[in-house]
Amino acid sequence: MDEGDGLAEMETVTVELEEGTLDAVDDIAFADHRENRAAAIRTLLDEWLKTRDE
Repeated sequence: MDEGDGLAEMETVTVELEEGTLDAVDDIAFADHRENRAAAIRTLLDEWLKTRDE
């Protein structure tokens, strides 16, 4: 099994973000992830999921 094999089986999700959230994504992407928006979105999603656990 190659590393990429698991990705083909993942479900695709589309989300619509508000302008303020997009600004936060861009801020995090620029400051922490070398302008990588996908990494910034994962960071925000991780933070949101942690608040749901509390």
